[in-house]
Amino acid sequence: MSTKQAPNRREFLKTCVAGTVALGAGDVLAFAEKFKPAMPAGSRVVIARDAMLRGSGSDVDPQRMAALLDRAMQTWFGSNNPLEPWKHLVRPGQVVGLKVNTIAGRGLSTNTILVEAIAQRLQQAGIRPYDVVIWDRTGRELERAGFHLSSAAGMVRCTGSDAVGYEDTPEAYGSVRCCLSRILTRTCDVILNVPLLKDHGGAGVTLSMKNMYGVINNPHDYHGDGCNPGVADVNMLPTIRKKVRFTIGDATSACYHGGPLYKPEYVWRPDSLMVGSDPVALDHTAWQIIERKRAEHGLKTLEAEGRAPRYLATAADAGHRLGSNDPKRISVLEV
Repeated sequence: MSTKQAPNRREFLKTCVAGTVALGAGDVLAFAEKFKPAMPAGSRVVIARDAMLRGSGSDVDPQRMAALLDRAMQTWFGSNNPLEPWKHLVRPGQVVGLKVNTIAGRGLSTNTILVEAIAQRLQQAGIRPYDVVIWDRTGRELERAGFHLSSAAGMVRCTGSDAVGYEDTPEAYGSVRCCLSRILTRTCDVILNVPLLKDHGGAGVTLSMKNMYGVINNPHDYHGDGCNPGVADVNMLPTIRKKVRFTIGDATSACYHGGPLYKPEYVWRPDSLMVGSDPVALDHTAWQIIERKRAEHGLKTLEAEGRAPRYLATAADAGHRLGSNDPKRISVLEV
């Protein structure tokens, strides 16, 4: 941490007490105990920004991206060591899946340089290259977004669910009954969610929770009624709750209208990352960011357009308890 950032971080940590995090059931107590001094009363979202992320060009600078990722993760975990956050999320011998979002192609998908930086940090934290798996729905979508498919021994893997298929036996919760990708169920022990900040024509906003539609065989069945309660129910599926550990949201590029597909006239570059363990708090924060950008461009609110993200309230209700959508309980720290 630089001396410029340290006062903000110290002030933030003064207000932190033990809280609830959306980890797998077996990890909650150990994680909460480990980070008791740094856990806020509500749900924490860290937004790390770098106005010079692209230097003087249009492409993200890999070194600045790595530094931005470190700043986001170290701030959330209250750590001075860039490897410590990863060692608390994963351990050597585990297979770690990086669930990206590539449906919109190269113009509006999870940034490949961000994913490379995450993969590098995981390897430095003791995860073998072959035990890092970059994945999404299809190999074709991954390639269109700039990823290179690979299953070679000794290398980071990159593959689509279409290459391995889905389970024959479905999981169910509430309105949802679906078969999960075998990458999730059989290949990976831990999932780090690496979505993209976007407007969504149905759900209103897509970031953390909506990205889980990319791990099921029938996402088209749950787009009605603004993806509500579909988004919340998908995230309640037992395997997703057990394995999805943390979200590293890509807001280096984002869209405020016309999503989730790529429409360049509605894309802007926040050059930011959004990280946290509470997917509801992350998505609520994403909603506010998109609304502010829409207001800058004279667009109606999502509520006025009839597509406010109602799934947030459902995800936070007593039947789900996936996180908090209460602004009074969400701590947003920008660094």
